[in-house]
Amino acid sequence: MHKQLIQVGFTALLLAIAGCTEPESDEGMVARVGEYDLSVEDIANLLVSEESYPTQRDVIQQVAELWIDYTLLGDAITDDTTLAFLDFEELVRFEANQVAISELLDSVIQPDTVISDLELEEIYSAEDPELEIRASHILMRYPPQATPTQQDSVRTILSTIRNRIEAGEAFGTLAARYSQDPGSGAVGGDLGFFGRGDMVQPFENAVLNLSLGEITGPIETQFGLHLIRLDQRRVQNFDEVSGSLRNRIQMERSLSAESTFVASIIEGAELQLTEYAHAVVRELAQNPATKFSTRAGRRPIFKYSDGELTVSEVQFFLQLQVPLVLQQIIAATDEQLDELLTDLVERELLVAKAEGLDLYPGKEVLDPAVAEYRQQLRSAARSLGFIQLDRAPGEPTEQALSRAVFEAVADVLAGARPPIDLGSLGFQLQQRRSPYVSERGIGEAMLRLGQLRANRSASIMEETSQATEPVPDSLN
Repeated sequence: MHKQLIQVGFTALLLAIAGCTEPESDEGMVARVGEYDLSVEDIANLLVSEESYPTQRDVIQQVAELWIDYTLLGDAITDDTTLAFLDFEELVRFEANQVAISELLDSVIQPDTVISDLELEEIYSAEDPELEIRASHILMRYPPQATPTQQDSVRTILSTIRNRIEAGEAFGTLAARYSQDPGSGAVGGDLGFFGRGDMVQPFENAVLNLSLGEITGPIETQFGLHLIRLDQRRVQNFDEVSGSLRNRIQMERSLSAESTFVASIIEGAELQLTEYAHAVVRELAQNPATKFSTRAGRRPIFKYSDGELTVSEVQFFLQLQVPLVLQQIIAATDEQLDELLTDLVERELLVAKAEGLDLYPGKEVLDPAVAEYRQQLRSAARSLGFIQLDRAPGEPTEQALSRAVFEAVADVLAGARPPIDLGSLGFQLQQRRSPYVSERGIGEAMLRLGQLRANRSASIMEETSQATEPVPDSLN
């Protein structure tokens, strides 16, 4: 009976979080912001001539999200060019918390970081000689919430790539083609030189066991699966590494002192995770902008002796994260989510300690931060042409704004202007209007885009790409 009540409570919470913003009919529509619609035909017309963008769901999704951000900004700025109605309290408070925690740690933690030259030489002698490694890798990531079958598929693909390398194909060429690490992939997988502790443990352990030129993998880390090749080793003498070694030892001592202090704050806090915490965090990570009732937002996810971590507090933290981090949270294990939530509770306890010691920033710090956020949005709106709309005589504002947004998105897709990422400021705008993206509309847009592209002649660029070796579907 107890488990049934928990399940009912969890279901009710998810329904409250979901806060249905879906319109009565989404036929022919990909996205909506208030009175503004992005139609299937709009998406198809935006992308039909942009040959570098494949007809894929994630491409349609990203274009829709860009349109939503620009429409939210344009709608807000046409209502009030000063944006005085926007409340940046949560965002400013989050940053103020960061400042307060830093002030607290600086004031109460005094680690012994004075290291004599003699002591440093003894540490160097006791450790392995400072080793620098140069390696290359090919990374493949799991899809979000990958099933065991999908994980096996990724592993099989990477094993196939390894077989091709061992059969004589160039590692760098395949890394440039297939690696999902864009930074190293662009240079043939080269990671440059790095030292001990610079890479995550499974990666470091694997590369340290390699001979020069040897390849290993697939090796699994928190980032995905890797093929790794050792390219170069070099040992540095004491004079070469003394500066970095001193910095590392000082950093280790500072982190140790900080961990001890944080542990003392947590001790006795009586942490208690709610039954539905993991599922709610994953739901929020999938859609951080979801609106829900005040009552649902106050539901506790993590309780402790002096307070609780609420749904709305976790949601706001997730709104500040980049998409890659959100995908990792969605796919995280329960144990990893426990660590994340414990870290957030630690932050709340540290902020409370800082407030008790009068270390929290005052209005002289917070008010200028709010003004700066408003100015950032105004600058973005001005660069997009939203403040002084190009309107035909008698043309309604809504129609002129729709055209301006459409033109701005088209310019981004054509490479004529860089995209403006509103980041956390975009979520402030979403509190005012509840944007909606239609899964059905995305599917319809993919079909329509495919039809339009199929009915026109292939360009020189397309013919060239068709002549090259195709990428396997599972690598797209």
